[in-house]
Amino acid sequence: MVVYTPVTQLDVLAVLAAASDPEAQQWLGSPADQVVADTRIREELLALRPWADGARLPARLPRHLLTASFEPSAGQMELMIAVRLDDGRYAGSFHLSTDTGEIGGWLAPHARGTGLGVELFAAAATLGHAHIGLQSVRAGHETANIACARALSGAGFVPAEGPSRHILENGREIESRWLHHLAPEPTSHCRGSGLPVPRKLAGRATGEDLDDRRTSQHS
Repeated sequence: MVVYTPVTQLDVLAVLAAASDPEAQQWLGSPADQVVADTRIREELLALRPWADGARLPARLPRHLLTASFEPSAGQMELMIAVRLDDGRYAGSFHLSTDTGEIGGWLAPHARGTGLGVELFAAAATLGHAHIGLQSVRAGHETANIACARALSGAGFVPAEGPSRHILENGREIESRWLHHLAPEPTSHCRGSGLPVPRKLAGRATGEDLDDRRTSQHS
């Protein structure tokens, strides 16, 4: 996967769509204003390839909103977008609190069961340790969410202390387990990754060619 900071509102809406299907919401319990309820729009958004030329937006979505630049809100939360390398589609997202080190993440239906969950959570740990300077990155999941537990374990997270009960944003109370990932070497804090920006992504950042193309909860 390629992981990057959101560039436009489309990036954010697409990864919200990735977590809006009933299977994902069984575990995430997102508030209603963060769920893309229309199944057809969800599918159309998740078929998009953000760096592809000639993609078309779902007709019922407001174009002016989707082409607007993403402006992060004030706070201590980093939101990252994940895109599949094999076909270029939106794969999911993770967020990380720079204050507490707590992360949450999800994958789109087409990306589940592929091993990308391990890659997603490993990227979150790397962001926390190597870029934000956190010694420990934490994650919680519902006890029954075996897929999430396996992905976190595969990414190097180990059991940690945490509350046994947790209330999701939609008000549902769950039994929870907590894990953490400790920095394997001294942490660092940097202003940016220094990685080159893909050409099409760089174009989107300046608003070019946008008209024709087309985040605290448990894991």
